[in-house]
Order: sequence, then C-alpha cells, then structure tokens
Amino acid sequence: MTSPATTTQAPQRIWALAWPIILSNITVPLLGLVDTAVVGHLPDSRYLAAVTLGATLFGFLYWGFGFLRMGTTGLTSQAVGREDDEAVRTLLGQSLLLAGAIGVLLVLAGGPLVEFGLWLLDGSDQATALAADYARIRLLSAPAVLANYAILGWFLGQQNSRITLWLLVLTNGVNILLDLVFVVGLGMTSDGVAWATVIADYSALAFGLWLVSRQLGNLEGRFRRGRLCRLAAYRELFQVNANLFVRTLGLLFAMAFFTSRGAAQGDTVLAANAVLLQFIMLTSYGLDGFAHAAEALTGRSVGRRRWDEFAATVRSAARFSLATAGGAALAFALGGEWLIALLTGLPDVRNTAGHYLPWMVVMPLIAVWSYLLDGVFIGATAIREMRNSIFVGLAIYLPVWWLTRGLGNHGLWLAFLVFTAVRSTVLVAYYRHYRRTRWASAKT
Repeated sequence: MTSPATTTQAPQRIWALAWPIILSNITVPLLGLVDTAVVGHLPDSRYLAAVTLGATLFGFLYWGFGFLRMGTTGLTSQAVGREDDEAVRTLLGQSLLLAGAIGVLLVLAGGPLVEFGLWLLDGSDQATALAADYARIRLLSAPAVLANYAILGWFLGQQNSRITLWLLVLTNGVNILLDLVFVVGLGMTSDGVAWATVIADYSALAFGLWLVSRQLGNLEGRFRRGRLCRLAAYRELFQVNANLFVRTLGLLFAMAFFTSRGAAQGDTVLAANAVLLQFIMLTSYGLDGFAHAAEALTGRSVGRRRWDEFAATVRSAARFSLATAGGAALAFALGGEWLIALLTGLPDVRNTAGHYLPWMVVMPLIAVWSYLLDGVFIGATAIREMRNSIFVGLAIYLPVWWLTRGLGNHGLWLAFLVFTAVRSTVLVAYYRHYRRTRWASAKT
C-alpha cells in the first residue's frame, strides 16, 4: 500500500531533480550557436564545414559511450537505496577507471575510427582534411569527456542533479570564452575551436573531481584495491554497460538509417528532415529531465525494495512527462510553421518541412513512453529489456519503411513513428509484467 507521504512527496522530488537537468540541456545548443557564429565569420566557409563535420562525428562517437553515465546512475542509485556507502565509492572508482581506459584507447587508436567516420559523412575534400585536423585535437579530450560522464552519473545516482547544471555551465562557459580568444583574438580557425573544447572538457573534469573529493568525505567506508583492480569485480558494471552499449548502437543505426534514406530523396528533403529533427531535440530537453529524475529515484526504491515508493515515482514522472509531451504537441501544431521559419530561411526547405509537420505533432505523444520508461528501466538496471525494445522496434521499422517507400518521405516518417511506437509498447508491456511480478508491492 502506498503511504500518503510517498504519494505527496514524489512530484516534489521529481521536479527538484528534473529542473537542473532541463536547464542544463537548454545550455547545450548555445555552444553550437557560438561555434557557428565564430567560425561562420571567417573568410572561408570550409572552416565552418570542418567544424560541423567534426562536431557531428564526435556527437555520435561520444553518444555511443553514454552508457558510462546511464549505467553508473542506475547502479549507484540502488547502492544509495541499500545505504551501502562502500558500494557507492566502489562504483565511482570502477566507472572512472573504465572511462579512463576507454578514453586512453580512443586517443591511441582513434585515428582509423575518425577516418572512417569522416568518410561516412562524405564532406568535400578540403572540409574533410580540416575536419581530420579538428578531430585529432578533439580526440585528446576523450578521457576527460568519458570521465565526466561517469561523474555525472554518480552524482545523479545520489539524487544530486545540480552537479549536471554546474558542470555544463562551466564547460560551455569556458568553451565559449576560449572560442572568442583563440579564433577572434588569436586568429586561429577550426583548430582553435577544437582546442577550446579540449581545454573546457579538462576544466570540467578538474572541477568534477574536486566536487567528488568533497562528496567522498560524506561517505563511510574506503576504496578497496581488490574491487578496483580485479576484473571479476567489474562483472555487474560490465553487464549493464554492455547491454546499454548495444542498445545505443541500435538507436544510432535507426537515426543513421533515417538520415540516409532522407538524403536519398534529395538535399531539400534531407534539410527539411534535419529541421524537423530539431523539434524532437527540443522535446527531449524536457522529457530527458524527468527520465533522469526517474532513474535516480526508482533506482533508490529498488535498492530499498520499496515498491510503493517505486510506483509513486513512476506515476509522478509520467504526469510531468505527459504534460511536457502534450505541451510540445500543441506548440508544434499551433506554432510549428513559425518555428520552421526560425530555423531556416530557405523557401523550399520551409515548404517541405511544413508539409511533414503533422508527424511532429504526433511524435511527442508516442515517444513520451520510451523516454520515461528508459529512465525507469535504467534505475532498475533492467537493461536487457531496453535493448530488446530497440531490436524489436528495428525488426518492424525496416519492413515498414520497405513497404511504404512509395509514399516517399511520408513513408519514412511513418516507419520512424512506428519504430518509436513499438519501442514504447514493448517497454510498457515489460513494465506492466514486472509490476505484477518482480516489482510488485507486498500484500498487506
């Protein structure tokens, strides 16, 4: 039975965790705008093309290693629920060592990966050459970026989402300042933007480690060498992260396939789809905040075996998420044409994007469940189920696209919507099943 205190406090806890994440998400496009403005005023457009190619490449590359944040959050929140401070310490040490090892490997062996990625992006020869130089510099920050993922996940698992805001504000602030110093002040080009990002990433890592050292003082226990140095001690972390990695690869494939099939229909359709995908990105700023809050709070409930608290958290997060999705759908229905005009001044692209705008009205109402339940399942470390939802979705996404090719871009958007709907349906089915079994409240 759910206690009244649990029911009334859940919305407050969700909002307290979500708002810093939502605000920090909003800061992310600001950096992209500054990068574009600074390099876009250089006398040759190839520098802007190089930064665009390089930033796109690293966006996909680092997204693939997002499991370092998600896996750390889920396991840490459960350890917090068990009141096991030593496990919280151990997860930090293991996650940082794993992030450092992967980051160093990327620095040492990332060259061929960068070349392959730039080949796939298929830019002009001049832009690709500059992007390769940009990427070689950006690779140096891989250990810092991945370690920051682990730190963010660790703090979020302890229900401290304000660290996310502080670290992103610091990173983006230093990056913007150094963009201006290196490019405007010192006359550097795309290489200046790359060095600004590297220095900003390591500045954030230094600040994050200082915050970690303060937090460790509040935890009992100590680091144990055996748990940090023995490979067998990483078994649970490896299992969670491996499934998250596979799940992320599936998502990356779905997005890459959508982009490639849009590109096959011509530059105007490709550009229109890119504009409409920004609508999805805008929606994600809000939905991610509530999903991340659900990660931390449901994980703690799992650790405490408090299924009444677990259910109350999910209900509260669902209310916030549905309100956000409904608001986004209404905003796109009423102001979508204006938003398209804000994002592009090209008449053909604006008209084409407007033709497919109805898909954006429907999408938030379908996608909301996959965002929310991803957070719930990360907190419960039910990662195989998340992975399965992606591959069931892909198994239906590709045939639907094949069967609807005659509809052109409408068929592509229909296939992508079906992929999202299948993901949501599979996760809802898993959730309902587990609420009757492994996540069931004890009868009283």
